[in-house]
Amino acid sequence: MRTPSSSPPTVVLVHGAFTDASSWAGVIGLLQADGLAVRAPANPLRGLTQDAASVRSVLRDIDTPVVLVGHDYGGAVITQAATDADNVVALCYVAAFGLDAGECVLDVMNRFAPAPVADATYTAALPTRTPGGPDSELYIRKELFPQVYAADLPPAATELMSVTQRPIACDALTGRSGPPAWASVPSWYAIADADRILNPTAQRFMAQRMAATEHVLEGSHAVVLSQPDAVAAMIREAVEQGR
Repeated sequence: MRTPSSSPPTVVLVHGAFTDASSWAGVIGLLQADGLAVRAPANPLRGLTQDAASVRSVLRDIDTPVVLVGHDYGGAVITQAATDADNVVALCYVAAFGLDAGECVLDVMNRFAPAPVADATYTAALPTRTPGGPDSELYIRKELFPQVYAADLPPAATELMSVTQRPIACDALTGRSGPPAWASVPSWYAIADADRILNPTAQRFMAQRMAATEHVLEGSHAVVLSQPDAVAAMIREAVEQGR
């Protein structure tokens, strides 16, 4: 068990599917301008257990309290990673999956009206397979990426995102979550009301289920890029509560 720290919380940002840690660039700049320490590790996107273990290893190396933030599938990862991390004082979800015990990403997707992403993705076999590892991964079709993922970003930005997208292993969508950290850790949730990846109704359901402090943002699934000020403001709120 860690001893209590008087240091301000470190903010750890976990990205989701189809992107990488650079998606947090605007948010990182705003938080660092406030004097906060920030980490944005790479999320492997290979499977829920493996990805949560990767983030948990980052948390173990931090000697301050942590505000743990997840976007998209990153929300499922932080939900599991924080269960064994006694330095996590707050959880922030940004258009993210806040899974319950025994639940998977596809369970949430299938519970609500289909989002446009359902018709915009395709599966590709992994070029190199490892024993026991995933054998296929999911992409968003390049020509549909802008309208589905980030309709509120400039065309130049979405064009770049579409060709540099990081696919998620199909196995990650069916990995079952363990006991949710949000059941015992104060949580915040930013609902993207124009999201075409994760149904906003599903986001409201998860936010209410975890009794999170809700922030409704007028933006696409890419609110971490299109609304960095609003996302940073929610994180600051969680930091202040976690001090």
